[in-house]
Amino acid sequence: MALRAVGKRFASGVTALSGIDLDIHRSEFLSLLGPSGCGKSTLLRIIAGLSAPSSGIRRLSLATGHAERITTGNIPAGRIGFVFQDPTLMPWSTVAENVLLPFRLSGRVGRAERARVDAEIGSVGLAGFERAYPRQLSGGMRMRVSIARALVTDPDLLLLDEPFAALDEITRMALNDDLLRLWANRRPTVVFVTHSVFESVYLSTRIAIMTPRPGRIAAELSVDLPQPRARGERTSPGYVALCATVSEKLAKAMAAEPCRLK
Repeated sequence: MALRAVGKRFASGVTALSGIDLDIHRSEFLSLLGPSGCGKSTLLRIIAGLSAPSSGIRRLSLATGHAERITTGNIPAGRIGFVFQDPTLMPWSTVAENVLLPFRLSGRVGRAERARVDAEIGSVGLAGFERAYPRQLSGGMRMRVSIARALVTDPDLLLLDEPFAALDEITRMALNDDLLRLWANRRPTVVFVTHSVFESVYLSTRIAIMTPRPGRIAAELSVDLPQPRARGERTSPGYVALCATVSEKLAKAMAAEPCRLK
C-alpha cells in the first residue's frame, strides 16, 4: 500500500494530517509513533477506509494487487482486521459469540466458522473461556478477545490503534509477546499505532515517526533486531541504542512541527 500526499481536515476546521507520504510493505510490522493528538488514529482509519481523507491517493497492493484512489471504495470485507484501544466487545454475548461476529456480519455461520472461532480463541490463550462474558474477564483478557475477533477471518492487513495503552505493564509486555507470535506465524501486514518508543522498537520491523498536528511523517527507521524477538531483547545493547535513536528523532520531529490548534 502507498499513501501519497494524504491530508485530513475536519469540518471543525482542524487539520489533522497534511502531506502524508508512506509506503506499507506486505507482511511487515509497521508502527506509527508520535505524540497524542498527532493524527495517528486518523491515519489508521483512513488506511482502513473508515474515514474519508480530504486529499491524497491510496494505492492498494494486497493479495490481488488491486489499486484505487483513496477517496473511492474500501478494502474488501474479511481482508482487514481492526483492533481498537477499547476492546469494543458486546457485553451481552459470550467470548465465542464476540469472536464469531465477523462471520455473522458476512452471513457465514456454520460448522467451519465455529471451529475457526474455537481455534482463534485458543491461539490467544483463552481456551476454556468460550462461554464467559466480557464482565467476567480482566482487561487483558478482553483485549485478547478483540485480537481473536480481528484475526478470525485471517486478514491480509491488521490495524491496531494503541490496543495496550490502558493495560498494566506486565500485561502489556505479555500481549506484546503474544502479538509478535501471532504475526510470526501468519505474517499479515500490521500497522500498529503507539506513543511508546519502547513498544514500537520491540514490536516493529519499521517505525514511522509523526510530527504533532497536523501530522506528517518526519522520519522512518528500520528495526534490525533479531527475529523472533525474546523478552531478553529489551535489555540488549542493540535495543537500548535503537530506543535512544528513535527517542532523539521523535524529539526532533516534535520540535520541528509545534502543535497547531487551528
